[in-house]
Amino acid sequence: MSDSKVLQPKVVVIGAGSLFFGRQSIWQMVHSPYLNNGTLTLVDTNEEKLAKLVKLAEMVARENQVPLKIEGSTNRRDVLKGADFVVLSFAEDTVKYRGIDCEISLKYGIRMCSGDTIGPGGIFRAMRELPVIMECAKDIEELCPDAWVINYINPSTVHGMALSRYAPNLKTFALCDSHHMPHKKAYYAVRAGIIQDPSEFTEEIDRKFDFRIAGVNHFTWLLKAEYDGKDFMSTIAASLKKSAGTENNGGDTGAKALHNDAISYELYDIFGIIPTCTAHTKEYVRYWQGLGVTKDAIPPLSIWETEDRYKRHEEMWQQVDDFISGKLPINSYMGSFGPDHATDIIENMVGNLGKRFFINTLNSGAVTNMNDDSFLELLSEVSMDGIKPLHVGEMPRGIRGMQELVLDTHELTAEAVVERSFIKLRRAMMTDQLVSSIHDADMIIKELLEQEQERIPKDWYQ
Repeated sequence: MSDSKVLQPKVVVIGAGSLFFGRQSIWQMVHSPYLNNGTLTLVDTNEEKLAKLVKLAEMVARENQVPLKIEGSTNRRDVLKGADFVVLSFAEDTVKYRGIDCEISLKYGIRMCSGDTIGPGGIFRAMRELPVIMECAKDIEELCPDAWVINYINPSTVHGMALSRYAPNLKTFALCDSHHMPHKKAYYAVRAGIIQDPSEFTEEIDRKFDFRIAGVNHFTWLLKAEYDGKDFMSTIAASLKKSAGTENNGGDTGAKALHNDAISYELYDIFGIIPTCTAHTKEYVRYWQGLGVTKDAIPPLSIWETEDRYKRHEEMWQQVDDFISGKLPINSYMGSFGPDHATDIIENMVGNLGKRFFINTLNSGAVTNMNDDSFLELLSEVSMDGIKPLHVGEMPRGIRGMQELVLDTHELTAEAVVERSFIKLRRAMMTDQLVSSIHDADMIIKELLEQEQERIPKDWYQ
């Protein structure tokens, strides 16, 4: 473990209005004794949303009698100085633009249930978000060059690659919330029948359960699952097969949630390993694009549901308003949420706790038959001194080939955006494994550039 100490950490969250992160970050900053004597600085260009989140954070800190200092600003440059951690979590009008990405893509035969990491949706989200990320990187390098920069914005691999390559003097890594430890390991322990409930997961079980996950973000696979020397891969797969028929009964029926257990089992049946982020992985492969001549047992992907997403966001903001107004008692806040992945990792780094987390970072030999500079999601030792991915072993053939194609697409996307290169933008689109027509891809690029002019840098139109 590192001997580095940060006694009063300053955590700057750029994009605090992101409700999927902002509310949980408040919870963790208040809850953790390693963080709650520091400063939480919330940054958002939307003054109204920022004011609400600052007010909420102040109320929660005061209710829990912790000395956490709360700051808010619409200008990141005013508050970056002295930061120990900067979390990037912004996505302006993301519901609107993901909807546009998915609708235009569907017009040309490409089905996306999420539309934020692969296919035209992933490429064009990077077109919108990565220029701002790189502007943030320049400000951080000038004002707080020793801060850790955590990218929490999809497409996580594209943005993580870009920061690693184009801002090499900064300490950076990228995150996704789908592999939050130890919850992910406990989930598979339940699937394997090692325990009956996640609450039964202990340090002893953690030590005996050798499970290894690796791959490109959102295209990750369970490569090993052994408990006390016994292989439980087939047991986990059988559990997925059993739950496939009832997985959505009474639950989420959104596009990302549909048929995930059935798809997980079918991919296991082919490749012998289990996808661990199927809500996205099913979008990374061609099999459920609806292009087959014969009927498949699993129907084609449903499409990102824009209007339903707007409703979800409205409900989350209503909850914030209810806490602020007192309609919901503020003393119930800490029972309403839980730890966030990014702030959990920050706590570990500040407290020198020696925990391991899944990080999107350079492979550095962890997956032995992929390049060291492959940008993968890997279980890692994380400290103030750096990120150390843990040994995984080989990526199986077939899956490895698809991984490399995805990495090429992501890398070309990063290069296209940073270099403002239309040639590389087109090359990235043609490399993407969801694209099957050159002319269709050209039309998608043309139409998305036309419809997203408000969010894409003007250089693309000169």
